[in-house]
Amino acid sequence: MRKPRVPFRSWTAVALVLGVLVASSALTQQSVAQSVVTIMTAKLMEPNQKTPEVSTDELFKILADRSATVFDARPRLEYAVSHIPGALNVAPKPGVPMSLYVSDVNEIGRILGGNKETPIVLYCNGPFCGKSKRLGDELVAAGYTNVRRYQLGIPTWRALVGLTAIELEGALYVFRGDKTAVFIDARDPEEFKAGTIPGARNLPDRLVLPGKDVGEVAKAKDDGRLPMEDHNTRIVVIGKDSAQARHVAEAIAREAFHNVAYFVGTFDTLKSVIR
Repeated sequence: MRKPRVPFRSWTAVALVLGVLVASSALTQQSVAQSVVTIMTAKLMEPNQKTPEVSTDELFKILADRSATVFDARPRLEYAVSHIPGALNVAPKPGVPMSLYVSDVNEIGRILGGNKETPIVLYCNGPFCGKSKRLGDELVAAGYTNVRRYQLGIPTWRALVGLTAIELEGALYVFRGDKTAVFIDARDPEEFKAGTIPGARNLPDRLVLPGKDVGEVAKAKDDGRLPMEDHNTRIVVIGKDSAQARHVAEAIAREAFHNVAYFVGTFDTLKSVIR
């Protein structure tokens, strides 16, 4: 008995359905791949924002290749105490109360030479902070066309990257006002013994090894130089120069201390103003 023949148009319909299913499956797989988000690529994703966000990973790359000017949208002292390395800070907009703090767009314009197409990235104190949003909105209103925000902010940067920078003003503020802070002197032991700042502990840069739980850093975790019972403790690393301080600060940050800053100046500069 002969099987009934399926009309040509029916075969065409079947082919179309199969094609749609295959295409849909491919799109689904692609969408799933694209939707995979790591902690480094995450964004806050708030609706109805005038400026888009960048992730921690994107900001890290932006700073590395200097593809945008990064502005810390917080007050000067907060910036001086702890900021993302490479970020800039400007004066506040005149006449605005502290509760509605916003940086001065005119100051940003002066830094950028009036180029309103310059790529800009803003950040402040994280998801609950409105400073970078307010500044972003004002920049857009002023005609800037390439403004983005790292809305996860410096708390997330500390958690994921671990390293910040501290200015002279900030180092003095911490030294004089935060009696729980730990100052680490990264110079050689001979230099440290010849004179350091009051209360500083020596963790020589030349004894720091790559990796975690190794070398002098591991010893410092056991002998009390590093505050093992409170990893929230503010740690400020100073050195003969900022490069030496940064190297030791990076090693300390790898040990899960998440309030680590390296001094951007020299030891001699800081020592000359500490009494």
